[in-house]
Amino acid sequence: MANCLVIVESPAKVKTIKKFLGTNYEVDASNGHVRDLPKSQLGFDAEHDFEPKYITIRGKGDILAKLRKEVKKADKIYLATDPDREGEAISWHLMKALKLDEAKDKQIYRISFNEITKNAVKASIKNPRTIDMDLVNAQQARRMLDRMVGYKISPLLWEKVKRGLSAGRVQSVALRMICDREDEINAFIPEEYWSLEADLLPPGSKKPLTAKFYGSREKKLAIGNKQELEEIKNGLAQQEYIVEEIKLGERTKKAPIPFTTSTLQQEASKVLNFSTQKTMRLAQQLYEGVDIKGHGTIGLITYLRTDSTRVSQEADLAARTYIEQNFGAKYVAKAENMKKTSGKIQDAHEAIRPTDISLTPVQVKDSLTRDLFRLYQLIWKRFTASRMENAVYETTSVKVGAGSYLFSLTASRLSFDGFMSVYVQEEEKEENNRLLGKLEKGMKLALDGLREGQHFTQPPAHYTEASLVKALEEQGIGRPSTYAPTITTILARRYVTKENKNLYVTELGEVVNRMMKQCFSSIVDKDFTANLEYLLDKVGDGTVEWKTVISNFYPDLEEAVDRAKEELESVTIADEVTEEICELCGKNMVIKYGPHGKFLACPGFPDCKNTKPYLEKIGVACPKCGKDVVVKKTKKGRRFFGCENNPECDFMSWQKPSAQKCPECGSYMVEKGNKLLCSDTSCGYTMSKKDTKE
Repeated sequence: MANCLVIVESPAKVKTIKKFLGTNYEVDASNGHVRDLPKSQLGFDAEHDFEPKYITIRGKGDILAKLRKEVKKADKIYLATDPDREGEAISWHLMKALKLDEAKDKQIYRISFNEITKNAVKASIKNPRTIDMDLVNAQQARRMLDRMVGYKISPLLWEKVKRGLSAGRVQSVALRMICDREDEINAFIPEEYWSLEADLLPPGSKKPLTAKFYGSREKKLAIGNKQELEEIKNGLAQQEYIVEEIKLGERTKKAPIPFTTSTLQQEASKVLNFSTQKTMRLAQQLYEGVDIKGHGTIGLITYLRTDSTRVSQEADLAARTYIEQNFGAKYVAKAENMKKTSGKIQDAHEAIRPTDISLTPVQVKDSLTRDLFRLYQLIWKRFTASRMENAVYETTSVKVGAGSYLFSLTASRLSFDGFMSVYVQEEEKEENNRLLGKLEKGMKLALDGLREGQHFTQPPAHYTEASLVKALEEQGIGRPSTYAPTITTILARRYVTKENKNLYVTELGEVVNRMMKQCFSSIVDKDFTANLEYLLDKVGDGTVEWKTVISNFYPDLEEAVDRAKEELESVTIADEVTEEICELCGKNMVIKYGPHGKFLACPGFPDCKNTKPYLEKIGVACPKCGKDVVVKKTKKGRRFFGCENNPECDFMSWQKPSAQKCPECGSYMVEKGNKLLCSDTSCGYTMSKKDTKE
């Protein structure tokens, strides 16, 4: 038998795969990429057809030396890196670094598998292929585009803004989306509306039913203010409440589809409170292999970077068989619940699913850490549910007449739980109004009381990691492998901070975004970035030449950088001198920028190294104590407005306060775009900034 060498990316896979193959197979790991563009320069020659210059990554020399020894001993070499374009590129780099393409006496194969199981690994050995150069070129193009943006724009930001900033092809767009959402929230003016509910008692019942105000007999009505509410209440006075219409119906709730990278990150964030980075780290462990009692080391889930919901025939059949045996035939879905998706789907991949559905969460619980178990359970339940029948609800809808107005009552009862016997989400809890079945048309209901409530419309929600991933996916920006690193980067750079799951822009993020929009509008344009992603996918398909994409992008970027240099040349960002005197040397201190924003520093540096926090006054007196309101930051960098006399005075506001008082209630007002809004939410008074007297 020939000696065979299998090279994988991760050392964690070595043990798992070695167990599946015989003694003739040696398994070793490259520990990710072994070659890359040099850090000290752009890394490609724009004058000579954009040819990239690759060098061995620092620290990978010993790994390559070990692999070369193993290659010498082997007759067959299998490159078994991950089944995506990044993995394909690593295989190609390994072939170049180990000079496998020059080894005439060796047989070189590329193999890939979507799951690390005995059957999948052995099947890939039986069906080897050559390296897919289209996928390699797609990765090369992506890497070079990212390098262009990073290396051309970042030094400019550094030079002009005077601190260590960076730009990125996807990260800058993600930052812009968060900034745009912040602007929407800041400009949002809440609108008042009221709700009206009637507690109604059926004959002989002591427990009232809650009916919601619907409108007039002609149309549905929204109650805009207190006056409108009082008019309706006057119209209801002395009226009888009579059941006028009862409709019985049925509602189905569709079974979910299996996880993609994006939906797994969203659900894990929502249900388990995991960051995108944590989800990917744990999923990687489940994919590479975990030691399970009675089974040894096995991969529990399929490949974790995918945007496909496709499931193999074998896995689909196994799931249906399992469901029939454990739940009954009526629970098995009649047809696959597939989602029609637009855009490019890497359909060579499957959805994220368990490799063996019979390995239930209960069976593996003792072998997994708490977090690994919770993520595996989520994936297992979701996949199992995707092969089950829809849930069915019996619905009851009732219209109650009161004079010229209508109230509505709705209730639903779960009649067949279907997939919900396995997978129930928070919002799917059943409504508890079963008494509706006792109601009859023409029945008089006794009024037990009216309940009113004042409400205000809410601004768009701040992005969370989960909702940002969803938005990036919907816009076609980034791919499954880039979501988590993108969010991690903007958080690490302190452009964005995370508080209670929400993402907030820091002062640093605002500066970077403003400069990117001013000088590199196309780079941070969502449509432009999405189109670039589409072209990279086309390179992977083999329908677009990769160097064409590069050569079209580079001149425009060069022109934008040159133009930005000229524009920003005239913008001298000099140190702003303040009235604050340095107590060590007597000089007027200046405003400097640091990683956390502005601070005061002595201009006598390095002779005098005195620094102080900078309290930026906004020219408004504190509504509580009369001292100055200043711009402050939370520990994580989110901006707010507080009293300079803190902690003696506890005044704070997320919105910028105005010196203007509310003419209705006397509370301080806050700025909302071009309007002023009363800070007292129960008042809701608004006015234009133009109407204020300076």
